[in-house]
Amino acid sequence: MLLGTWNLENLYRPGGPFGPKDEAAYGAKLAALAAVITELDPALLGVQEVGDPEALKDLAGMLDDDWQLALSEHPDSRGIRVGFLSRTAVTVLADTTAFPAELRPVQVDDSGVTVARAGRGFLAVEVEDGPLRVAVCHLKSKLLSYPNGRFQPRDEGERARYGAYALYRRAAEATALRALADELLDGDGRARDVAVLGDLNDEVQAATTQILLGPPGSEIGTPGYEKADEGDAARLWNVAPLIPPGERYSRVNSGRRELIDHVLVSHRLVHRVTAAGTGLPGEGPPGLPSVGPDPAQRRGAPGSDHAPVWIRVGG
Repeated sequence: MLLGTWNLENLYRPGGPFGPKDEAAYGAKLAALAAVITELDPALLGVQEVGDPEALKDLAGMLDDDWQLALSEHPDSRGIRVGFLSRTAVTVLADTTAFPAELRPVQVDDSGVTVARAGRGFLAVEVEDGPLRVAVCHLKSKLLSYPNGRFQPRDEGERARYGAYALYRRAAEATALRALADELLDGDGRARDVAVLGDLNDEVQAATTQILLGPPGSEIGTPGYEKADEGDAARLWNVAPLIPPGERYSRVNSGRRELIDHVLVSHRLVHRVTAAGTGLPGEGPPGLPSVGPDPAQRRGAPGSDHAPVWIRVGG
């Protein structure tokens, strides 16, 4: 079984303010996405940046067989949301933006406005053939935006403040996602197949990513990995160390390769992972465009500016 995650980059039907400008560009985008998914051949694929639910249906219609779709009902201000493409039926377990009750609202701009919920919903499903429980997410971006639609700051003080606001939000969202993971694990990660995947918008060692792991210790590649301990029931493992070093990136930001899309799995699942990678299996490092701070620059571009991240799981 191949399980993966992919940010589809502004999947909208044409005619709106964010998607392709015409049918030709839309068709080219869908064809490029469909070709990758067909070659990847996942059993379950978590997706991000679905701006138009009908566009995901259009994409599914270009794939072989009948695919089951599940989408969050909690999009952000641009209408983008997370979802799943699955070859088998799934049951929605949760679709939430809620912060834990103990977590206070966080500041998001210079005016002092605060938010008490995630900007995009976290969607969790159970795959009936598993049972496998999977949550998909899209945390707050590191790409900063400023008042009045600006993508460049007035000065370095403003850049620093808005970087902090984005970090506050991403950390709070990671905390909320960890709370959902706790529900899926239900204190029994040794016996449950659970995965948390998606666009975390930060790298493996980032504090926000580390929040999701749960109890420290036993990371892949450490001496404690093969040793059972009490933390195994609640821990998640990031599969990044299993990805070949030359392929360990899912996006290119201003020429810098970064792995910001992740797959994290429970104790029972991690020891059955037989391979992990980015892009398409067997094709080497992903060929990705370098992107800058303004997402509008790639409006209507075919394919995606992210590479899929995937694992293959044995029986």
